Amino acid sequence: MATPPLDDPNFDRTVVYMLEHTRDGAVGVVLNRPTDLVLPEPLSRWSEHLSPPSVLFQGGPVELDALIALGRLDGPADEAWSPVVGDLGSVDLAHDPVVVAEHVRQLRVFRGYSGWGPYQLDGELAEGSWMVLPAEHADVFTTQPDDLWRAVLRRQGGRLAWAARAPDNLSAN
Repeated sequence: MATPPLDDPNFDRTVVYMLEHTRDGAVGVVLNRPTDLVLPEPLSRWSEHLSPPSVLFQGGPVELDALIALGRLDGPADEAWSPVVGDLGSVDLAHDPVVVAEHVRQLRVFRGYSGWGPYQLDGELAEGSWMVLPAEHADVFTTQPDDLWRAVLRRQGGRLAWAARAPDNLSAN
């Protein structure tokens, strides 16, 4: 989670779900930036399977033409699904939703992603730009993405829960 005030407007008060973090770099998606965009054709056939709010989410500032779909499945979907952790995985939207969707419990699609070069994120963590907090599957599919940053802080308890009440503009405090 971004520590306020992170100077980069791409990440101010964002909750980023990390998909991979190795010495070669890091990749994640921003969970709390819904757009007013719908799935483009021919992917619109997946629209009825999106978790509310049923829009594209801004996954980050990198590769805005790329779409990343994360889903929770009830059962196997063969090549249409790659596990991330537990029953959360990436869904290959190139597959026919008629075949795969019977297994999809939740689905969210992100436009672009958040990416860092080798050790870049490690440096940002060391300077205090980010908080590393445990994720819940519900975070990925929240129906209230605009409140997610504060909700994650509140559930931590203690001083972090207190920080959830901080004003957006810290100079107004």
